[in-house]
Amino acid sequence: MIKKEMIAMLLAGGQGSRLGVLTANVAKPAVAFGGKYRIIDFPLSNCINSGIDTVGVLTQYQPLRLNTHIGIGIPWDLDRNNGGVTVLPPYERSTNSEWYTGTANAIYQNLRYMENYNPEYVLILSGDHIYKMDYEVMLDFHKANQADVTIATMPVPIEEACRFGIVIADENKRIKEFEEKPEHPRSNLASMGIYIFSWKVLREALITMKDQNGCDFGKHIIPYCFENGMRLFAYEFNGYWKDVGTLASYWQANMELIDLIPEFNLYEEYWKIYTKSDTIEPQYVSPEGHVERCIVGEASEIYGRVSGSVIGSNVHIGHGSVVRDSIIMKDTYIGDNVTIDKSIVAENCRIGDGVVLGVGEEVENKLNAGIYSFGLVTIGEDSVLPDKVKVGKNTAISGVTEASDYPDGVLAGGESIIKAGDRG
Repeated sequence: MIKKEMIAMLLAGGQGSRLGVLTANVAKPAVAFGGKYRIIDFPLSNCINSGIDTVGVLTQYQPLRLNTHIGIGIPWDLDRNNGGVTVLPPYERSTNSEWYTGTANAIYQNLRYMENYNPEYVLILSGDHIYKMDYEVMLDFHKANQADVTIATMPVPIEEACRFGIVIADENKRIKEFEEKPEHPRSNLASMGIYIFSWKVLREALITMKDQNGCDFGKHIIPYCFENGMRLFAYEFNGYWKDVGTLASYWQANMELIDLIPEFNLYEEYWKIYTKSDTIEPQYVSPEGHVERCIVGEASEIYGRVSGSVIGSNVHIGHGSVVRDSIIMKDTYIGDNVTIDKSIVAENCRIGDGVVLGVGEEVENKLNAGIYSFGLVTIGEDSVLPDKVKVGKNTAISGVTEASDYPDGVLAGGESIIKAGDRG
């Protein structure tokens, strides 16, 4: 085995419960993004663009689609005999079998994988953020400071700082204090959940802290390194970075892609985003169809009017239909004379003729106001909506629904239909 200078460990086991019905049957890193990609494509593309050719992807919750998507890593040029991409689910051991219980516990359970490469440095990444970052520049910073641990950080509004791990650093960027989600933050420099560890330091910390319940980097490993006098530094990142962990942030990040001058550009030659692509026919816009300020995936057929939206591949939008400010994921069929406003429709859905999504006033969602908000209509994958129903704002639908599920043909604002077997 050829020794690697730095390998990456990509944490992709998260359930993404704040995305509600979008992640009922799929891990958050496998959720579609930008009409063509899945969320995990962004950190994977960052790895190959940064010259990192050995990536362990740690999966757990609903891993099937993620595993199929990654395969042997061909789209990211990670199909290597030595290194490449390896999917690392929890596995049976002779003594015991256990799920990953925390971010650091997941890495600890794969010590043997890392030992195979005996790297000098290990890069820890989260599989559910949208950003472009050259990890090589971060590694140069780590080396220049003779750091044991480097934490990627970025300034956030102080009123949002309590949602993050917060670092307090001196003028040389050496970390003097680290607080995980403090109630009263004293700094606005937030950890991005991206770490470079010198391998010996990481190995020692993981083994020492292995019995901590739900062992986690922010709660256990970083404080352990700090308390034991190791050299921790804050690498400040000032590019675009989005945690698409809520329906509102997920919708906003997609909408930002179609701005006149997008804050996050998918089309840069020097920093490509790679993904698994099916070989399918091009999209078609009929003579009566109209598309304005949109991303439209391959094999989509548009017979209606679409504006300000992100449309996945193989989507059918019927005659007389209007789609505005919405995300429609791949393999979805939208019938004729449908009106869709500010909605997220997941993969493989069927929307009947004459349906209207996003009507009326905003009302707080009764099932989970913290998830279904922002005036959105959210429809989980494989869902079916019968003809001519009207759906209000801050609503959720999951499953095959029938006319009898809609009193007077309406799902009022703030209401939900979650069929058995689906999770709200």
